Amino acid sequence: MTDAERELHQIAVVMSEQGGRLVDYLVDSFRTLIPELPSDLVLVEMLEGSTGSNLEMLAHVFRGHVPIVEVQAPAAAVEYARRLAQRGTPPSALLRAYRLGQQLVLRWTGEQLALRQTPPAVALATSQLLMEVSFQYIDRVSESVMGAYQDERERWLANRSAVQREMVETLLRDDHVDLVAAEAAIGYRLRQQHVALILWAEAGDVGMANGERLVARIAQKIGSTTRPLYVPRDRQTAWCWLAVNRPGDVDQAAIEESLRGNDGVYVAVGSPESGAPGFRATHLGALAAYRVATLGQRQQPVISYGDQEVRAAAMLVHDLPSARRMVARTLGGLAEPNRGAARMRETLLAFIQDRESYVATAARLHLHKNTVKYRVDRALEARGKPLQTERLDLELALIGCAWLGPELLA
Repeated sequence: MTDAERELHQIAVVMSEQGGRLVDYLVDSFRTLIPELPSDLVLVEMLEGSTGSNLEMLAHVFRGHVPIVEVQAPAAAVEYARRLAQRGTPPSALLRAYRLGQQLVLRWTGEQLALRQTPPAVALATSQLLMEVSFQYIDRVSESVMGAYQDERERWLANRSAVQREMVETLLRDDHVDLVAAEAAIGYRLRQQHVALILWAEAGDVGMANGERLVARIAQKIGSTTRPLYVPRDRQTAWCWLAVNRPGDVDQAAIEESLRGNDGVYVAVGSPESGAPGFRATHLGALAAYRVATLGQRQQPVISYGDQEVRAAAMLVHDLPSARRMVARTLGGLAEPNRGAARMRETLLAFIQDRESYVATAARLHLHKNTVKYRVDRALEARGKPLQTERLDLELALIGCAWLGPELLA
């Protein structure tokens, strides 16, 4: 045994003797410097158990009782990692605790070498040995506990999602449920005003963690102060509910800003509603907007049921065969599925919505007034009927074509 190994053996003896005080010192440091770690009594006791078991194992390694290649993460440390996963504590907090623990233990061992008045050459060799062994220990144990964390997090989320999905589907069926039990099951308060979102990816995987972060960012942007309810439906779709503080339409621009940098991800928004009945109603609105978006031709990141055109298109989606017949009968030759007819339909719809003002329509579409008049005249000619004939059906058909395009022109 070398002089450095003998010094390391003696430091391990002192570590075992002072284990209680050292655990207190480390746990206090963790709680002060890593605020993400849970602070309730049960989790603090588990942190103490994890820290103590790691120190005990490390002392055995220092004394040569356990070869470093045979080190396994202590059971208490693994269980603490699993509990953090269940609580949703960021994994970075757990990893920081191990790195901080290594730093503090190395500082403590340096103080012990100074107290023992170890000769400089031996102290240097011992410090190098301590550094090498501690890094090997942290690498092995942290890899093991992080693996346990990830496995537990996936299992916990799968179980939680299953419970949430079952209760959410019960609520959406409008079955009679106990509100207190339902709120406990889904982790979300029903007796408030909320707005539903449907989040989906055009291609690829939304990813649960990424989707939850995105919805949390949307909640922050629109002023929601409580945790959203996020329920994955499949790899590409999730249903969400956010608490809102006031009635009225949600700020669509704020949601669009939240989506920046997430190309290929889209959001359908319901109208704000209150209470458990509103939980269902706002989702039905979001679902209707989602159907319009996925059936239609507009590639915009956010679609809102608060938009009256979206509501009109959503009604047509419920009976597409009848809607197609109405479009063909009402538009006549204007129902051709080509770019020229699409431009005329767009101009005619804007003209109707701007109260038949050529000037206002030109301003809206960034066209010359004469161009607007030419397109309107050609549109009516293609239709084969005057503007006032079946005026309501005409506007509804034009709105449907604007949002659903080929689905109505087939």
